[in-house]
Amino acid sequence: MTRRIGEKFKELKARGRKAFIPFIMAGDPDLETTIRLVPELERSGSHIVELGIPFSDPVADGPTIQRAGARALRHGYAMADYLKAIEAIRRETGVPLLLFSYYNPIYQYGIDALARDARSAGVDGVLVTDITPEESEEYRTCMERHSLDPVFLAAPTSSAERIAKIAACSRGFIYVVSRAGVTGAQQQLSDTVGPTVERVRKHTELPVAVGFGISHPDQVRAVWRVCDGAVVGSAIVGAMEKVRDPGRLLPEIGKFCGWLTGEKNSHL
Repeated sequence: MTRRIGEKFKELKARGRKAFIPFIMAGDPDLETTIRLVPELERSGSHIVELGIPFSDPVADGPTIQRAGARALRHGYAMADYLKAIEAIRRETGVPLLLFSYYNPIYQYGIDALARDARSAGVDGVLVTDITPEESEEYRTCMERHSLDPVFLAAPTSSAERIAKIAACSRGFIYVVSRAGVTGAQQQLSDTVGPTVERVRKHTELPVAVGFGISHPDQVRAVWRVCDGAVVGSAIVGAMEKVRDPGRLLPEIGKFCGWLTGEKNSHL
């Protein structure tokens, strides 16, 4: 099966471009909006889309994404509902999709069953925030069996030994966390980003993307200068939260993403 995430990074590299990777919480404000928003994100210049699966105890998330998860959880959606939504998204767009989840919802669904059904629905990769490389053998085996890319997180505090393990376990790309702590938009990008990316590159030829705290075009460009992709989550989720007219949500978020990338009128 085609590995859409890796192919997208290769395509962008050949064009001298870097990836813009938005995160949205699936089901916020509802799944119907999620289904319509993902194609709009692609039209607005996004290259890979992260879809968050809401969880009741999101220990890695800051307040903005916690609120989005709480809004989605109120609908009572099950994992099967999110996968059906992805099937609907796939009828509209071929943009690579990364499922962003905690381990509990995946474990409850069944690891192999989730990998099978996610791939069938159109998912390309999975990032589980609270699974470590040391505990991931069964999970990675299931992902590989169904041609899904397991993406792991590296942090500024990760040792060289740990980065080597993360690199060995990852497919698609490696997600570098820009700073210690939870998600959330920041006014300034941490000065640990460049050195952390350099340390990761010593252990892998996979693309490297940086996320956590990116909320301004200058920060996106700064990240692009040192790695292969910029992930923006809380800033986009926060912008969605401020849109009062549901009928304006898609164009407003498309415009916001265009502002972040500097492609205000571009539908790449």
